[in-house]
Amino acid sequence: MEARAIARYVRSSPRKMRLVIDLIRGKSAAEALALLRLTNKRACHVAEMTLRSALANLQAKADNPYLDPSNVMIKQAYVDNGPMLKRIQPAPMGRAYRIRKRSHHLTIVVETKD
Repeated sequence: MEARAIARYVRSSPRKMRLVIDLIRGKSAAEALALLRLTNKRACHVAEMTLRSALANLQAKADNPYLDPSNVMIKQAYVDNGPMLKRIQPAPMGRAYRIRKRSHHLTIVVETKD
């Protein structure tokens, strides 16, 4: 059985989140939660919340009051680009620099081992 959770419009760059997601892809949920707790990146907080949401969705789907995270694997974890906010910053000699504030969508799919 599998379940998924999606975090949309997260205000950080997809490149920074991919560094974190590459750490947990294919691991058990318990190991991934421990890695996310100990990794010193700001993106880990959003990834941990999304993983916990996917575990809760799996628990609700299975009608199981307690689901052991060590029996759950991360089947898929990927980051898609979200919309970009475009801003203008003044530059020297009357020019203007464009600032692109990036966002992303994070998807985590979990499944039970059996």
